[in-house]
Amino acid sequence: MKIAEWDKTYNTDSAFNGQMNLRQAFAEMSDLPTFSGAFKHATLWAGKREDRDNFDIHWLDSDMMNLIGTGAGIYDVNLAGDVKTNLAIYGRNFNDIDAMENVEYNNMTGAANTYIQNYTLSLNNKLGPWQWMVNGLYSKDNDKRINDGLATDKAASKGFNTMLAYHGDTFYGLRPGLSKTVLLYGQALGAEVRGPGSDGYLIDNAWTVKFASYGITSLADRLSLAPLIVAQSSNSRYLDGDRYDWVTLNGRVIQELNQNFALQYEASYQYMDIDPKGFNGNRPARGSYYKLTFAPTFKMHNVTDFFERPEIRFFATWMNWDKALDSYSTTDTFGSAGYHSGGTLIFGAQLETWF
Repeated sequence: MKIAEWDKTYNTDSAFNGQMNLRQAFAEMSDLPTFSGAFKHATLWAGKREDRDNFDIHWLDSDMMNLIGTGAGIYDVNLAGDVKTNLAIYGRNFNDIDAMENVEYNNMTGAANTYIQNYTLSLNNKLGPWQWMVNGLYSKDNDKRINDGLATDKAASKGFNTMLAYHGDTFYGLRPGLSKTVLLYGQALGAEVRGPGSDGYLIDNAWTVKFASYGITSLADRLSLAPLIVAQSSNSRYLDGDRYDWVTLNGRVIQELNQNFALQYEASYQYMDIDPKGFNGNRPARGSYYKLTFAPTFKMHNVTDFFERPEIRFFATWMNWDKALDSYSTTDTFGSAGYHSGGTLIFGAQLETWF
């Protein structure tokens, strides 16, 4: 079971300001004595969960694959040789179709409380370091959702996406460490490739291709390095002819000073070329974003291990972006009053731990 709380107050009594939600509650059964052959070591599961084989770029807070929802499935079916196969179905809900951003649909149909469900059928295969996933998505009546901008388009009711990943046990074959590389592609309702079934506004012509790769290695006894690249191109996503293209470069270095204390240095760069065609009132924008972070960090041990927790960080972050990005939105971060290009410095403290 996993419970999470979203909170916007510093008070210890946050009942009136936060939101508690149940992230996971599921049961698993494995190595059942009546299972044999391909199913001998398989694991059955059912409930609400984050898929066991999800993975991300943790320090970037960016999912490489985030398959979640309520459903059932089976892991580690050994159909052929060393290939292990997972089969699952996940259900999720999209936003109500009569929300304010769908006033055109309401005006035409008079619909109320049209609650849209999505189902994702997932086939995930693993052979050694390789992983290949295919997801098919279906959402009845989602094509009644209308996206509004410089033109209008109906949302998709079905789609698919696929992922090819390599989980390396070295730093790209060059030195000790690890690396993960993933290539994803999706169409229509599957064009949100990192989170299948999480976006109900994608249209039939939508397509996305995404590439991501990161590696971790020790440069010396007290120094670790983790570079990464993430790039995505998504077209005709919410309105026919729109464009969302971007690439992110990032690097983090951990320098150990003693067994409990380290200094972390991080640099990020992102280039964006976006033309939303007026969707949600947003405007075309093209430019770059920059960020530098310095973070003295305390851990119980293994301070140069990027995944060792618990961790307490004190950080200072400077960030800036091109003025051209200020005009993208009047309601989102870019373009909002008091938050514009020119550089800003942020200080804070952060706790991370695994449960």
